[in-house]
Amino acid sequence: MTAPTTEAPTLSGKKFFMNFPVTDDSHSLAAYRARGGYQGLTKVLGGMQPTDVTKEVAASGILGHGGAAFPAGRKWGVIKLNDGEPHYVCMNADEGEPGTFKDRWLLECVPHMCLEGLIIASYALMGRNAFIYMRGEFDLPYRRLQGAIEEAYEAGLLGQNIMGSGYSLDVVLYRGAGSYVCGEASAMLASLEGKKGWPRNRPPRLTVKGLYQKPTVVNNVETLANVPVILTMGAAEFKKVGMPRSPGTQMISISGHVKRPGVYEVEYGYSWEKFIYEDCGGMLEDKGLKCIIPGGVSTKILDANELKGVNLDHNSAVAAGSQLGSGGMIAVAEGTCMVRLARVIQRFYHHESCGQCTPCREGMGWMERILDRIVRGEGRPEDIDRLYHISTANDGTTICSLGDSAGYACSAILDHYREEFEYYIKNGRSMYDGRLTVTDAFEGVEAAPLYAAVGAQS
Repeated sequence: MTAPTTEAPTLSGKKFFMNFPVTDDSHSLAAYRARGGYQGLTKVLGGMQPTDVTKEVAASGILGHGGAAFPAGRKWGVIKLNDGEPHYVCMNADEGEPGTFKDRWLLECVPHMCLEGLIIASYALMGRNAFIYMRGEFDLPYRRLQGAIEEAYEAGLLGQNIMGSGYSLDVVLYRGAGSYVCGEASAMLASLEGKKGWPRNRPPRLTVKGLYQKPTVVNNVETLANVPVILTMGAAEFKKVGMPRSPGTQMISISGHVKRPGVYEVEYGYSWEKFIYEDCGGMLEDKGLKCIIPGGVSTKILDANELKGVNLDHNSAVAAGSQLGSGGMIAVAEGTCMVRLARVIQRFYHHESCGQCTPCREGMGWMERILDRIVRGEGRPEDIDRLYHISTANDGTTICSLGDSAGYACSAILDHYREEFEYYIKNGRSMYDGRLTVTDAFEGVEAAPLYAAVGAQS
């Protein structure tokens, strides 16, 4: 069943990806080329040196779209091209963050754009083999991307002597087995190697010792999909879109209590309030906005007051007290019990902890048991301080950031809505029992293609 998106958003600025009508064959090689696809690769292989490509990407100022917002060009620039070692590029298509599904849109609707970016990145880093690590639950994205790879091989865009340039590249599409932690770069590489998907201690950095202990760059799907745009239009033109310190656009998948959930592309610097209340149609049944989870449940919540006057760009989000993260936005309406929401989030983190690090392995379960007890009506006054204590104890004490993220999520909810926890503990019931009554967002909605609604934009 698809989400009830009834009209395309038209207010959010320049589009790089969602600028064509999505049809049954718009994902094909022929359709992509008709829209100007593979012009960037043609330009690169037509005479650009690998270092020139990296310089162009660095000059564009593009930030990584996987959550950390690290400059992509700087990451590429660390690789020493003449070190005699094989180099690898890995596309992170795991996308396991709750509330995030924008990479899925890219993989389903513009798989050749993602693939073109991977080929260009591999050329820039002088890689002979590239890998795509895809979330195991993805079906249509897998079939679409596998089909794109096959089309690319048949068209001479992959394999030996691409476009007669002398450059050769093979791509492996690898499906994960459903582990959230494998979205972390080092755990992903361990899984690719056939090992248990556990994160690694760093240093050494993955750009020094990554896949098979060789220099490796891991980039998010959306990051790589931007690469053909940069090479086609040029870094200078790309930087004119968005904000000086956050150039380009951001794919956002929004869910929760908004009238028009779905996937959107917004230009950095766009008003957050306009996005919620105009593009997304506001809240269901015109209820008030209680808070936003900005970029997946790993990011700290922002309440309605904190969103006033804030733009959708990385610096503005940080100044407001959170991050844009992976672009997975969840809108929460007034009347929602934040104690129960915290419990749902913590249950996820406990379930997905890989168990390698003691603070995370034990701390996640401890926090879930406390929240379970509160929700059962058996909470204790000291439980709130204990949740803060466990969150602090997990901060910076684990190999990956899962323990940190769980702590940030819980402590941010406590900071904003401590009175709800105190009420629940004192009275044995929620402050909002029975008060959130919104109609089924899918009631009476036919299973129309979501992407046809949000993809037909100028």
